[in-house]
Amino acid sequence: MKKIVNFIKKDIVLLIAIILALISSFIVKPSKEYFSYIDYRVLVLLFALMLVVGGFKSLGVFRLMGERLCCKVNSLRSLVMVLVCLCFFGSMLITNDVALITFVPFTISVFAMIACEERLIPVVVIETIAANLGSMLTPIGNPQNLLLFSAGNMTVGEFMLHMLPITLLSFLLSIGCIFLLKDQEITVEIRTEVEENDVIKKKPFWIYVFLFLVCMGNVFHLYSHWIVGAVVVLVVLAVNRKLFVEADYALLFTFAGFFVFIGNMKQIDVINLWIMNIITGNELVMGVFSSQIISNVPAAMLLSGFTTDLKQLLYGVNIGGLGTLIASMASLISYRFYGKAYPEQKKEYFKQFTIYNFILLVIILVITGFLQML
Repeated sequence: MKKIVNFIKKDIVLLIAIILALISSFIVKPSKEYFSYIDYRVLVLLFALMLVVGGFKSLGVFRLMGERLCCKVNSLRSLVMVLVCLCFFGSMLITNDVALITFVPFTISVFAMIACEERLIPVVVIETIAANLGSMLTPIGNPQNLLLFSAGNMTVGEFMLHMLPITLLSFLLSIGCIFLLKDQEITVEIRTEVEENDVIKKKPFWIYVFLFLVCMGNVFHLYSHWIVGAVVVLVVLAVNRKLFVEADYALLFTFAGFFVFIGNMKQIDVINLWIMNIITGNELVMGVFSSQIISNVPAAMLLSGFTTDLKQLLYGVNIGGLGTLIASMASLISYRFYGKAYPEQKKEYFKQFTIYNFILLVIILVITGFLQML
């Protein structure tokens, strides 16, 4: 019973996807058409990127980069600036959740080392905001981007040009939040047993670089996603099979479940027309609103099946990553890390997280809406 409860707590979105898929299968009987519902490109590319990024993480590449940069700072504000920029720009390539998994624990350890734990909450909150907002710029920055990028058959240039204005706005707001924090002089001395040259000289490092470029080839529409999947799987099998164990299969099955549910709903004309009438013309607002309740990844999956204006939906589900703690599942990563280190401060973290997030959500949404009117 305890295992079941833990599963529900950990993978509630997966459970919802499975239940919706099963319920819809009683309405639309299973057939070979089910296979056409699934966007295999998204699943294959997402899985390949999980393995590649996991490979880099296993070598300590991202943490080492953070250590090198943080050792060069001499004030608290400049330290926070480095940490926030690592999350903002790092999330564009390694996804928002991996950026937070890497840099939030690192931040907690650094602040303990410099005896500034009482200043930590807003720093972790701003890092989380930065990771969620920075990831919006690229198709591989987060799962919802990859989904909508594939569904809209966009080019990388078209996608990034569309997302650039609100990404720049988000960066300025993230940096602005840093200047709200009180500054002080500090000294950061991090001694690591892993040297940069040791990592770069390792053969697996260059293999993962090659695999990342292979993934990018499909993002740029140079060749099939099946080629990417085959190359990445075969190479990882030869280099580090443990990466297969660490992949987020729950996310992949969540996608599959929602694909089946959406596909079935589109077969029912009355429901399909009703949902389209609600969403059409309101993609931005609906994307933000639904993200607050069910998180932005499932929101993107559900809404994308009933609208053709995927660019507005992109804005909605990415801006919608701000707000509630579950608006972006990546935000829960930071909350869990901080809560584990300082359990007595969970309520204060939640309070500051909510304040920062909703203020920025309103600002970005209002400015985005104003820009749409010009």
